[in-house]
Amino acid sequence: MRSLSEIRSTLPTYPIEIEFPAISQWRSSNCGVDYVHSFDSGVPGPHAMVLALVHGNEVSGAITVDLLLREQIKPIIGRLSLGFANVAAYQQFDPSEPDASRFVDEDFNRVWGTDVLDGSRESTELRRAREMRPFLDTVDLLLDIHSMHEASEPLMMCGPLQKGRQFATELGYPKHVIVDKGHKDGKRLRDYGDFGNPDSPRNALLVETGQHFAKKGQEVALDTACRFLIQSGVVDETSVAKFLTQHKPAVQHFIEITEPVVAQSMDFDFCEAFKGLEILPTKGTKIAQENNREVLTPYDNCVIVQPSLRQLAPGVTVMRLGKLLPVS
Repeated sequence: MRSLSEIRSTLPTYPIEIEFPAISQWRSSNCGVDYVHSFDSGVPGPHAMVLALVHGNEVSGAITVDLLLREQIKPIIGRLSLGFANVAAYQQFDPSEPDASRFVDEDFNRVWGTDVLDGSRESTELRRAREMRPFLDTVDLLLDIHSMHEASEPLMMCGPLQKGRQFATELGYPKHVIVDKGHKDGKRLRDYGDFGNPDSPRNALLVETGQHFAKKGQEVALDTACRFLIQSGVVDETSVAKFLTQHKPAVQHFIEITEPVVAQSMDFDFCEAFKGLEILPTKGTKIAQENNREVLTPYDNCVIVQPSLRQLAPGVTVMRLGKLLPVS
């Protein structure tokens, strides 16, 4: 059976095109939570937050939050917060093993169920989640910035609710929007509490900006964050207009996830070097092999979403399959 290091050695190597900001200067907080900074306009309005580093090697968000703090962007209504989440994982980043600092003990983006947060389990990530939780309970609108293992185009992950789809439509960027019901291994921050309540006005989006270390991802992250702040109303467009570098698509494409593909062993392998968003036109097309198991497309025009073997282990989701929804 192959080891994870052997598998990673066969995968494409992506150059690190961006600099990792030194974020220790932002540890001391003005709101009681290390690495989180909050600014109140004194005028009624929503509390909007841009959050980076839910995963420690997803640096595009860290660059964005660092820049917005250095630029001293302030709200004109409501409250603006900027923060770094899994700082401990970020501080462990080693460019010789770029996939190894996603988390320290467990995935920070799978611990947001109340049963987990209120439970007895302990980990680096859970301690940080519990520390941030009371603050996050005050946030009305959240943008959670991520990036991807492979060189896919950017994706907005809007969740299963109509309010998430509507917010993604209002932003109008990026081109591809993923409609999904969450993750089998635990609740994401995007779906935590009232963010996942269809009857609450509180709302959250998760953006995947592209490959972790690509310069393009840095540009996408900053552009998306600024569009989010403008749309929320808390920031005046003129204060961030210079950061809007990406073209809005004429039409957004919404892709509904129908099923995950989960590895059962370390012998899982793709039939092609998928990067993501490939559309396979014919039902029954073979897309992966695992020992005697063949993974086939379950319908025509099946979309491959976020395929990767970089975190392969039995029980790990290695890609998801989706359907293009009609353009409204």
